Amino acid sequence: FFLQFVFHTYTTAFTLINGNGTPKAEGYSLQQKQIFLGLGAISYSACIGALPLAFANRYALKSSLMQLFVKKLLPAPLLGLMNAFTVAMVRSPEFDNGIEVMDRNGKVIGVSKKAGEKAVMETALSRAVLFGTTFFLPEVLMYFVQRARFVKNPRALGPVRMFVIMSVLAGMLPVSFSMFPQCGEIKRADLEPEILTSTEETEFFYNRGI
Repeated sequence: FFLQFVFHTYTTAFTLINGNGTPKAEGYSLQQKQIFLGLGAISYSACIGALPLAFANRYALKSSLMQLFVKKLLPAPLLGLMNAFTVAMVRSPEFDNGIEVMDRNGKVIGVSKKAGEKAVMETALSRAVLFGTTFFLPEVLMYFVQRARFVKNPRALGPVRMFVIMSVLAGMLPVSFSMFPQCGEIKRADLEPEILTSTEETEFFYNRGI
């Protein structure tokens, strides 16, 4: 639980810093709200992330198949889903209050909740792919490494596993960031009617955040 808590604290702080800065609120501190949402998301994600191992230990699951599923395969998709969840929670003011949309020349046309929702969902999906793949693929690779006995010294498995994880992470970072452009695009038909009254543009752009 502690390691999960530390990990989700880092990713949540990263999300807070690199979100879209448009949302403003009156009558309460938006930053304070995001911090409370972040703390809730961190605690929930850490509990869910630690649940498979706690379940396996609590009920003494000895089957090799169950051990493989609970300890090796299940944590990766859970980690991806929980990272998407924390992004959606922390950046929820962006689809509650909207973000700025611009024309081709960079002129701000208005503030759109639909653009905010699109930006948050794209970022959440890219984060889920990044961490889900980063922690799932090394487990698969390490399974074949151990099965083929490429590493004969059991003590060397730890450093090899860490090297594989770092290599996959380094490869997945540019893939994740390039899934959706930093400057997102949204069609005229997808925006709120009140924004469209002041312009005849057909394509609009927004800062997605990372």
